[in-house]
Amino acid sequence: MSPGLALHSLDGNGISREIAGILYDRADSFQEELLELGRRVRLKFTGINTETCSIINARSGKCSEDCKFCAQSVWYRSPITEYPLLDYETILQKAIDMDRAGVKRFSIVISGKKPSKGDFEKILRIIEKLRRETNLQLCASLGIIDRSMAEELKAAGLSMYHHNLETSRGYFRQICTTHSYEDRIKTVESAREAGLTVCSGGIIGLGETFYERIEMIYELKSMEVDSIPVNILNPRPGTPLEKMKPPSSDEIIRTLVIFRLISPGATFRLCGGREPALGDRQELALEVAVNGLMVGGYLTTEGDPLEKDMAMIGRVKDRLAELQADMGRQGFFR
Repeated sequence: MSPGLALHSLDGNGISREIAGILYDRADSFQEELLELGRRVRLKFTGINTETCSIINARSGKCSEDCKFCAQSVWYRSPITEYPLLDYETILQKAIDMDRAGVKRFSIVISGKKPSKGDFEKILRIIEKLRRETNLQLCASLGIIDRSMAEELKAAGLSMYHHNLETSRGYFRQICTTHSYEDRIKTVESAREAGLTVCSGGIIGLGETFYERIEMIYELKSMEVDSIPVNILNPRPGTPLEKMKPPSSDEIIRTLVIFRLISPGATFRLCGGREPALGDRQELALEVAVNGLMVGGYLTTEGDPLEKDMAMIGRVKDRLAELQADMGRQGFFR
């Protein structure tokens, strides 16, 4: 690998689109060097720790939007359980379980384009109670909201609002036609204007090209979003993408490393679809690129047991600590 490519990623500004393309196209020629560069950039800018977060599917199904990957859309016939907004005690129990396990963040997620007035008022009260009764940093993913709603959420005790872009601007119409990319951008901007931290990312494997993937990352970078969840398509029965073949583990890891090189200091969170797509190579992904992990299950699919994930995080931390010590002795951090 050219020393110049490494320097671009180690100065904190991130690599250009041109260099990202070169790295992707030529990665087969220097795969180990690319992985090692990912490790070093992850260590230099985010350290040895992996931040954990968890979600609860607080309202399931009957979503009016036609996102082609989503089992909760009314446009498709996916075998999921549908239910209205969960009661506070049910949400609290999962929050307590995550809090006791040492999970840092907890998010209330509901299906639908946006919350009804009644559900929104209930969610505000739930957030206020969770803030008093747990040590968790609270997040929410409620669909499209405006600034006044974001301000109410912040006043209730929310620290972060999640709203994915899902994919690039140019590819978005291929996966959703019932709302626009601009609707998503405006929601991200509304949350930020209200003083909330924003969490926004997308899905790898929707049929997009690598260049469309990185366009999403550059868009997020331009908006100064530094909490970026990365999901991997887990094709759901009954959806238009049910027969889509997810990317190979090599391609996923290559993509994740290049994401890290584009935004060296961001928190990249490996989320839904990671277990079937990566298997044991999740550990490598944590080592060379991502520094966040969603645990405790997803919206309509199960995840690995919490104990297994926490053990994996511990192993990665130990290995990165050894590398960090070696790099320190070499004067890497000076």
